[in-house]
Amino acid sequence: MLLLRHGQSEWNAVRRWQGLADAPLTDLGRDQAASCASVLDSLGVGFAGAWSSPLQRAAETGEIIAERLGVGPVELDERLREADAGEWQGMTPDEIEVAYPGFLADHLRPPTFEAFGQVVDRVFATLHDLASMASEVDGPLLVTTHSGVIRSVVRRLGESDERVPNLGGVWIGVTTSERSVIDTSAGVDLGARFDPTGILRTGVDAPGEDPGEQADQAHAHGGTER
Repeated sequence: MLLLRHGQSEWNAVRRWQGLADAPLTDLGRDQAASCASVLDSLGVGFAGAWSSPLQRAAETGEIIAERLGVGPVELDERLREADAGEWQGMTPDEIEVAYPGFLADHLRPPTFEAFGQVVDRVFATLHDLASMASEVDGPLLVTTHSGVIRSVVRRLGESDERVPNLGGVWIGVTTSERSVIDTSAGVDLGARFDPTGILRTGVDAPGEDPGEQADQAHAHGGTER
């Protein structure tokens, strides 16, 4: 399956951390989704189904791509939503640095930010469930989701955690028979990064949101809660 980040949202355009905030796509974001569909079509990718986070920036991205590729309907799964950004929701990186100095550089997160482990557990459980469905159809699945979700998957599989641009993503494979109740990532293999070359870009360096790794250490860092 292809895990794909949504197109540019209105909050991406002004560099605000979104978390569970439900900002819609910009016109550029919609154009990016259409452009991505053209790239996937040119690659001859025949998706057998489409799933998405219910947050509208991801859901609309999935709908645009699925409609142009003749796949659908897009099924929504709450577990594919972005990590809850807690106190940081709606803040820009500059505002975060003022209120929580050093947190971004040290990869720390505020107290109510959804913990990395929680994100990993719900996302990998979803991937296994989708893989079970995929075993009954012919072709890969399209999954539109969020930067934090994709970065959690990549990091949990031990690979380098890089920023994910709008409409960037990764290919993954899942073997459902290898699922473990102890290690939810068992049987999940990371494939190639999806190259967004040819897709419309934005000049705005929006925050590449990710869930962090040390949310439980926020208080110890001495940041000011907001």
